[in-house]
Amino acid sequence: MDFNALFHANFKLFDDAVTDWSTLVKHLADLKKDAEDGLHKAALAADWAGVNAQVSREFIGKTAGEFGDAHTQATTIHNILRDTRDELKTFHQQLTDAVSRGQKKNLTVADAGDGKFTVMGNTRPDWNSDPSGKTSTTDQKDVDDLRDEIQGILSKATESDNTAKDVLAAIVDQSATGFSDANYKDRDTAADAVKEADELAKLAGKNPDDLSVEDFDRINSGLKKYANDPLFAERFTTDLGPQKTLEFWTGISDPNRGNYELGHKRLDQFDDLQRNLGLTLAHATQSDSAGMTEWKRKMIDIGDQPLYGDRGGPMGFQVMSNLMRTGDYDDQFLKDYGTELMVAERKMTGNGEHGNPIWQHMGGSAWLNRIGDDSGNDALTGYLKGLSNSPDAATDFLNQQYVSKDDPDNPFERDTDGNGKKGKVSLSNFQYLFEERDWPKEANLHGDDIITGQNNLALALEAATTGHPAGEMPTADTPPHNAGQAKLVEDIFQSVSEDPKRLTGRSYMSDSMGQIAAEYMPDIHRELHAGDASEKTLFPVAGTVAMLNERDITRFLYAVGQNPEGYAAVNLGQHSYTTQLMQHHFEHPGEYVKDPAFSEADNLKQGSEQIARKAGEIEGIIGAGRAYQAELEGGAKDADYNAAIERAGSWGGTAIGIGIGMATEPMTGPGGAIIGDVAGTAADEIIGKITEGAMQDSSGEIIYRNGESFEETSDSTYKLVELAARKAGENSGHRYPLIEASVATAAEDGFDTAGTKVHKYLDGEGIPRQLDTED
Repeated sequence: MDFNALFHANFKLFDDAVTDWSTLVKHLADLKKDAEDGLHKAALAADWAGVNAQVSREFIGKTAGEFGDAHTQATTIHNILRDTRDELKTFHQQLTDAVSRGQKKNLTVADAGDGKFTVMGNTRPDWNSDPSGKTSTTDQKDVDDLRDEIQGILSKATESDNTAKDVLAAIVDQSATGFSDANYKDRDTAADAVKEADELAKLAGKNPDDLSVEDFDRINSGLKKYANDPLFAERFTTDLGPQKTLEFWTGISDPNRGNYELGHKRLDQFDDLQRNLGLTLAHATQSDSAGMTEWKRKMIDIGDQPLYGDRGGPMGFQVMSNLMRTGDYDDQFLKDYGTELMVAERKMTGNGEHGNPIWQHMGGSAWLNRIGDDSGNDALTGYLKGLSNSPDAATDFLNQQYVSKDDPDNPFERDTDGNGKKGKVSLSNFQYLFEERDWPKEANLHGDDIITGQNNLALALEAATTGHPAGEMPTADTPPHNAGQAKLVEDIFQSVSEDPKRLTGRSYMSDSMGQIAAEYMPDIHRELHAGDASEKTLFPVAGTVAMLNERDITRFLYAVGQNPEGYAAVNLGQHSYTTQLMQHHFEHPGEYVKDPAFSEADNLKQGSEQIARKAGEIEGIIGAGRAYQAELEGGAKDADYNAAIERAGSWGGTAIGIGIGMATEPMTGPGGAIIGDVAGTAADEIIGKITEGAMQDSSGEIIYRNGESFEETSDSTYKLVELAARKAGENSGHRYPLIEASVATAAEDGFDTAGTKVHKYLDGEGIPRQLDTED
């Protein structure tokens, strides 16, 4: 900071800028409110369908979010400008006071050019008559003290100015287009984040063998504190760089690297460091700064290289993928990373002809993962977990082609037309990973197989098909299903139908598969519904509908029903969707079909019966799967099924986001199901009580049992659809006793249809003594 610039500073322009930004913040706050309360909510409530609903809602949602980010960024910039202005005014006043005090001591402060200054004592007017020859009116100590004081003021002013400049530039650089969501209440908070990032990156950049316990603790606590801070994350990540990032984590996690002190004293905190480092890197990848753009490019470039060059070590992909297990990484980075990751997989497996020996954990292999049991050597395991947090990237990756049928080195041949002759086929990443890959083998200390990679594949599939992170429930903001998601669901159902052991042999995948089915209830109901007439109004869907067939649906649901978690997800999802759909039609009795030859009540009765019939059919299929499993296990898993349904109660009676939506009516819910408000509906009451294990009606009769037998499953379903019709009538203000009396019979028809389809499509596998009614 120049002496003259601060001493003669005119703060009017600065004051005007702060005022202008304050005004802008207020205007943006109003626009943000209008965008959220008006534009976005109106879009969610709009009765759109098809591509219009899918594209428009997503675009409007993102636009509304931009107003929020614009307000956040403007607020942060205003806070930084305000704090810097106030500080510089303080330094200006301190400088003015210092110069004034100097003048009282006969000291003059003068501009020396190039931003410098000098302090000198005034010459005494009587110095010629002073026999000592002393010409100055002051001591040299006074001169030095004033000079040091002024220099200190200028240094602090320079730091304030430079810090503001750096922080403002960093905030603007966060987003190449649109606005950043970096939110800071003052300049010092942002500056402290950047400073801490520089210091921690310097520590992490040391040779891992030289890291002390104190270094570890400081890095771990710092990353935990600042993991979600955008400026910190970007600065730390770019300071450390891709190579040092991988060396840092490997040097700590891998016992072969030899930092005995950390391994001895902090081993139990390695998982925390892995989580915190992963969260930090993930947040950093959301930045569009030039430094992060280069970081992402370089990280992918070194992915297929040994970490230590000629000295070997794990591949870059193996290390980085383990840091993807936590956090929400940038979608484009994940897509680019995944593309090159599969290039490496193809090279090391002969396009999938054999296993991947490089990523197989051996005795001397590095130990790269501290979250869970697996060693982290299979680079796909951690990457797939990262995809489970990033739905768009997951959809893109799993639909990508793995190998073309035209590739002469394609090892995969299948009979695709039933003529008994096999030919080369193209496979997507989903098909390769789910159907063909020879997954690296690992076992825990008890000798049990470690299946983390394949379980993470199921989680990635859940995210890729539903449009929200795996393990979460959809919300009103979850966009309708798009073409990529629907195609993947079609592929999943077809694959399991083709070979059910792909799921039943890996039952740990069934919780995710059940969730997928639950969120595609409208699509399943449409396909199981006979004929095309009025199905769009009976089972309305926004977005892209998955084109399934009854064979694949039957075999898929039957397989899912054999697992407690899968059964619970489909069971609750079906009841939730069916109950709310029935209430929707009770509130809009003319929406299904308008036939002037029949009364509105007759038309509603017809629609309600068809809804109940599909409810019975779906419950019958998963009930058959459960009955088959009970036969195999001798009823040993009944407690597991009950516990799974009770755990599903954590979703909450008013937050049943499975295949339906939660917003004011009319609206389009998660996955594209058009439905009304959940709160206070029949679904709210019914689902909440189902998870209690047994539900009683007003007479005290138990109307829901957890399906220990197939008969109990059917009886429970009949009573539930009756209750759903009654509650829908009560909540809509008009009960229809005839409908209430007829829906159970319709559901019974659905169960009969389920039994027929199980026999038809599963060769009678569904427990002859419980399902086989033939002589």
